[in-house]
Amino acid sequence: MKRMELKPDGKCRWRIPKSGSMRVDAVFYASERLLSPLKKDEALVQLSNVAALPGIINCSLGMPDMHSGYGFPIGGVAAFEMDGGVVSPGGVGYDINCGVRMISSTLGLPDVSDRLDDVLKAVARSVPAGVGSAGTMALNRKSLKKVCERGAAWALAQGYGEEYELERIEDAGCMQGADMAAASDRAVERGRGQMGTLGSGNHFVEIGYVSRVGFEKAARIFGLEEGNIVISIHCGSRGFGHQVCDDAVRRMSKSMHSYGISVPDRQLCAVPLGSKESDEYFAAMAAAANFAFANRQIIAHRVTRAVEGVLGVSPADAGFRLLYDVCHNIAKMEKHPAGGSRTVCVHRKGATRAFPAGHDLVPDVYASVGQPVLVPGDMGRKSFVLVGTDTALRETWGSLCHGAGRLLSRGKALKRAKGRSIFDELASNGVRLHAARHRTVAEEMPEAYKDVGDVVDTIVNAGLGTVVAETRPVAVLKG
Repeated sequence: MKRMELKPDGKCRWRIPKSGSMRVDAVFYASERLLSPLKKDEALVQLSNVAALPGIINCSLGMPDMHSGYGFPIGGVAAFEMDGGVVSPGGVGYDINCGVRMISSTLGLPDVSDRLDDVLKAVARSVPAGVGSAGTMALNRKSLKKVCERGAAWALAQGYGEEYELERIEDAGCMQGADMAAASDRAVERGRGQMGTLGSGNHFVEIGYVSRVGFEKAARIFGLEEGNIVISIHCGSRGFGHQVCDDAVRRMSKSMHSYGISVPDRQLCAVPLGSKESDEYFAAMAAAANFAFANRQIIAHRVTRAVEGVLGVSPADAGFRLLYDVCHNIAKMEKHPAGGSRTVCVHRKGATRAFPAGHDLVPDVYASVGQPVLVPGDMGRKSFVLVGTDTALRETWGSLCHGAGRLLSRGKALKRAKGRSIFDELASNGVRLHAARHRTVAEEMPEAYKDVGDVVDTIVNAGLGTVVAETRPVAVLKG
C-alpha cells in the first residue's frame, strides 16, 4: 500500500490532504484503536482514489467501519455536482440496496428463551438462505416488472405486511424512476426466482433483545423497551442487483473514455450525470433497490409469522411492529445544506442515511427524534440503533456507519477458524446459530469483524450520532 499523509482533523477525524490526481481531500473517522488496522488496509488508498473523481464536492468520506471494497471502500460516502459530476457503480456496490430492517415487539426474552431452537428452525423453513437460494414464489416478467416499479408496496398488495409500514421504510419502500427495461435479460432471469430469499455472506436474520436503552425519548418512540425481543433482517437485491452492477461496470468501463474521464483505479469507472449511460444505470439501480425493499418486506412477514406460530401467540400478543428499513448501498439525488442547499448526487456504499430530527425526509412518526439508523454488529456481539445529528448533516451528507466492518478477509477468517467449532463457541455465549453452509459460518465468525462498539463510540465521540439502544443476539440464521 502506498504511503500517505494522515493529519488529525478533530476528535476521531482524520484528513488525507489532496495530492497527485486527488481533486479534494479525503476525510475519515476512526479512533486510535480503529486506525491501526486501517493503515494496513487498501481502504485508505481507495478513499484517496474516490477523491479524484470529477465533480466531487468537499471531500471523499470514510466511516469508522470502513474497509476495502470494489472501487469505493465499503463505508465510503461521496457527493457529486449535478453538472460536471459523475455516477460510479463502484460507489453503490454489487448488492444494490443491501440494507437492514428491524422489528420491535412486546415479547420479553423469557417468552422465547425456552423455544429458541424451535423458533430458529421455523424461521429457516420460512426463509430460503444460502448461495443461489431460490424462493417459493418464482415471478414471471410481468410480476417482476411490478416489483421493480412498486417495491415494498407490491409485497403489501400480495398480503405481506401492513400499510403503516411504508412510512417506516426509506423512500417509503420505492425509489422513483425505476425501469426493469433498463436491466439486462440476464439480470431479470437471475432475479425471477429469488424473491423472499436471504442469500449468503454477511446476510442474516437475527433474533435479539434490547440490552440497554440510551436516548430514552427516542427509544420510547421507536418502541424499544429494555428486555424486549427485536428481529433484524440484513439482505439486499440478490442476483438481480449483482447483475445490474456487473452490467453497468462493463458498459461504463468502455464508454467513460469517450467523455474524457480517466480514473486512478479501473474499478472506479464512471460516467457523467445526465448521460445516457447514467440515466440507464439509475433506472436499473432503482429497479434493483425496489426488488430489495420487496424482498425484505416478504422475509419480515414470514419471519414474524413463523415466530408467532411456534410460540402460539396472536399478532396482537406478539406486538411485532416495523421500526425501520434502511438502505446501505445506494446513490441518490438529495438536497443538502453542505452542498449550499442545492441538489447533489450522494453515493453511500456500506453507509446509512442518518437524517436528524426535523429533516423533511424523516417520517412524521419520528420527526421529533430523527430517522432510525440500524447498525448491526457480528453474529456474536451487540448491535445498535442510533439517530444522526445536525453535525452529520453538515459533515457527512447525513450519513453514518452501517455495521462493524470486516477486520479479516474471508480467506484469513477461514484459516483462523480451522479446527474450531464456531457453532459451539457461539452457543457457549448464548447464541443459537443455523446456517446453510459451515464455510459461511467460518468466514463470518465474530472475530472477522471489528467490534461494533468501537465503531459506534467513534461515531458518538465525533458528534455524528446518538445511541438510542443496544441489542444482543440470541438466535441467528445465516445463508
